[in-house]
Amino acid sequence: MIDRQVLRDEPERVRDALAARGNEGVDLDHILDVYDEWRSLKAEGDNLRHERNEVSQKIGQLKQEGKDEEAQAAIDRSGELKDELQTLEERTADLESELDEALLELPNVPHESVPVGADESDNEEVRRVGFDDLRPLPDEVTPHYELGESLDIIDEARAAKTTGSGFYFLKGEGAMLEHALIQFMLEVHREQEYVDLFPPIPINSTSMTGTGQLPKFADDAYRIGGSETENYEDDDLWLCPTAEVPVTNMYRDEILLKDDLPLKHQAYTPNFRREAGEHGTETRGIVRVHQFNKVELVNFVEPEESYDRLEALVDEAAEVLDRLGLPYRVLSLCTGDLTFASAKTYDLEVWAPGTESDDAPEGLGGRWLEVSSASNFEDFQARRAGLRYRPERHESAEYLHTLNASGTAVGRIMVALLEYYQNEDGTVDVPEPLQPYMGGREVIEGHEPVGEAAVGAGKKD
Repeated sequence: MIDRQVLRDEPERVRDALAARGNEGVDLDHILDVYDEWRSLKAEGDNLRHERNEVSQKIGQLKQEGKDEEAQAAIDRSGELKDELQTLEERTADLESELDEALLELPNVPHESVPVGADESDNEEVRRVGFDDLRPLPDEVTPHYELGESLDIIDEARAAKTTGSGFYFLKGEGAMLEHALIQFMLEVHREQEYVDLFPPIPINSTSMTGTGQLPKFADDAYRIGGSETENYEDDDLWLCPTAEVPVTNMYRDEILLKDDLPLKHQAYTPNFRREAGEHGTETRGIVRVHQFNKVELVNFVEPEESYDRLEALVDEAAEVLDRLGLPYRVLSLCTGDLTFASAKTYDLEVWAPGTESDDAPEGLGGRWLEVSSASNFEDFQARRAGLRYRPERHESAEYLHTLNASGTAVGRIMVALLEYYQNEDGTVDVPEPLQPYMGGREVIEGHEPVGEAAVGAGKKD
């Protein structure tokens, strides 16, 4: 939630930010009118309360002085003021509710360093890593979904039977690789002084609102016990879309101390998203799915340190890719591609050589896969969730800044590994850092399919 003072003192800055983001449907003039009326009525209410207190004090004094007519007039005036104040307070409460609802729909104001642009085509590449010494690849790299099927380590068809499209089974070495990646990532970030959390998976509407998932993105979430499009209560539950939500809200409505900061937490969770606005553009494989695993990094910092922390956060997430030897690039997202709550975001995109795309690295083919978004939300989430800290024990509490990054999206890293580390014979090399987590396996060789379907497909003798 943006600061009301920014809305009051810098309305053109907010207007420019909305335009830069491409939010043309927001009636900022109406929001400003509501805010102005609310402020005016608040001031008027303060004046009425002051007058009522003065009149109440006079009543007793006038009665003591025997001025009964004047005392009765004061009593009558006190009653009028009570009625006026009640009417005014009801209108003020309605306006404040309307203002709060409107502010919940306003996105964050981009940082001045964010490149201005309409969409992802205007994002700016900051650097590429790992392309100077690429490993030799097969003449034709097999896409992960075909390789996963031939090795019998990814099974989308049976998951569609048990659950629906957009889900998948991992089997044997595929499941082992997923577990290995999770444990490896957690260990990397422990070395970076992250404190582990294992959060609850269901989260309430208040928490979803605190980090910006609600009310704007209800259609993308999985609601427990009801349709995501129906009215919901503060304590209604949703399946976790990202560990950012429970971890950020862990300290909701609390006051931390300066000595507590920076506070760095990491959390592994399964995550659930309907991808209501996007799913269907990619129907094969495990890139765009409804359930996926992720290790999330969440930071709570003092405001003046948040942009230095953002740069460090990018490096902390990228260390996973560096150690795995996966080529990647870092992008600075433009205003039109920022998420709702972010003031500035860097994306980490790993290179997956198995499926062609229009924006592939020149001369190499393949495609980029986003595996982490490192974002500084400044005080946007903190205002929504009541996250404050006290700079000194005797000083007033202030809103802190929150940041987060995926460290990283496990499924998409698996895609990159299967495509980048595959061999001519259809096996896949296991990067050395993952081998201890896979029982010392150096190569994924796959399994024989099971069942009559395998025989019918000619996959068994």
